[in-house]
Amino acid sequence: MLSEAGLATTICARENERPNLIARLSGRGAAPPLLLYGHVDVVAAEPSEWREPPFEGKIEDGFVWGRGALDMKGGVAMMMCAILRACASGTSPAGDIVFAALSDEEAGSKVGARYLVERHPDLFKDVRYGISEFGGYTMHMAGHRFYPIQVAEKQSCQVKATVRGAGGHASLPPRGAATAALARLLTDLDEKRLPVHITPVVQRMLEELAGGLPTAVGSAARQAVRKTAQLPETVRVVLHQFLDGPLVDLLIDHAGHTGALLDPLLHNTAVPTIVRAGEKENVIPSECSVVLDGRLLPGQQPDDFLRELRDVVGPDVEFEVIAFDETEQDVDYGLYPVLAGILDELDAGASAIPMLLPAVTDGRLFARLGIQSYGFMPLRLDPSFSFMETIHAADERVPVDALEFGTRAIAQLLARYDG
Repeated sequence: MLSEAGLATTICARENERPNLIARLSGRGAAPPLLLYGHVDVVAAEPSEWREPPFEGKIEDGFVWGRGALDMKGGVAMMMCAILRACASGTSPAGDIVFAALSDEEAGSKVGARYLVERHPDLFKDVRYGISEFGGYTMHMAGHRFYPIQVAEKQSCQVKATVRGAGGHASLPPRGAATAALARLLTDLDEKRLPVHITPVVQRMLEELAGGLPTAVGSAARQAVRKTAQLPETVRVVLHQFLDGPLVDLLIDHAGHTGALLDPLLHNTAVPTIVRAGEKENVIPSECSVVLDGRLLPGQQPDDFLRELRDVVGPDVEFEVIAFDETEQDVDYGLYPVLAGILDELDAGASAIPMLLPAVTDGRLFARLGIQSYGFMPLRLDPSFSFMETIHAADERVPVDALEFGTRAIAQLLARYDG
């Protein structure tokens, strides 16, 4: 499709079964190239759990149903459609548009973004800005619509935690066994948070959330939001309180959905994922371990993370950093006003805000080439549609009109981009 539209295309593959497609739409040479990229792989789906087949892309009830509808084949489709519309209309962007369909973000990016960044950086020469997941969808708060645009993401840090104790025959149970130490470790991680850190991106996000709420609402709007106990003036006060470190954890525990949303944006997190203890049913293991999926805030390093973990679980746990994927820390907001302006025009009365993503994307890899990525896959969503709860779940789907909204937004970006 891209070749027929006149774009130069290239296939780059570390593994033939998982290729990457790179296409380039020539611009006027008045600005650096702009990168549009997304991954075309998806997580697994069990068809028996779905209302519609997960791999047919059926359109029913105003939705496209299927695995990847949100994460992120829908976004890739929007980018492609915007590029094809630009070709059909004869639009010549200020700079080249580089489009990349990547093969394995869900599996660690080894044969996708990481391979391209390490082996084919010339494909992205002079690119300064890029758009991809994870942002631009409607977030409803206190009767107001926000569009979070991702400007930064957390860092992945996998840690192995090991505890030891007396081993022996299971007929003679000892006190202080490694399994008991493991239980205490897991309980501590479940019940206690790591310290609060208010990063510049999250501070700006909270300030703009509070500032975007209306100062006054009419009686009808007040009745609509009162049902959720989210009156704008109340939520505004709470959001400002999140900037006061000593109160943050208490607020999170009592702020419902808002608290759950902000919790990982204000802390380093460590989630147990793989537990290993014992190999034989009648032998008490002398060593138990658990892999922790750590997510570090911008500016944090593994040593900072391990120090915080030791303060929570005590000195008797041995930690080993298995992998750390450091992310570029400095945020370049250069393209942000353009993206925010597009959303403001397409959805009058809504507010764009910057966002820190608690997960990781391929953006961390393109950052190594000096490329600032923005999560800008715009979807205008009804309050009844839960974006986060639908991703990776059974019955993943996206409203057809939301895809059209996003395609218009990206098409406007191609027309307005000036470097």
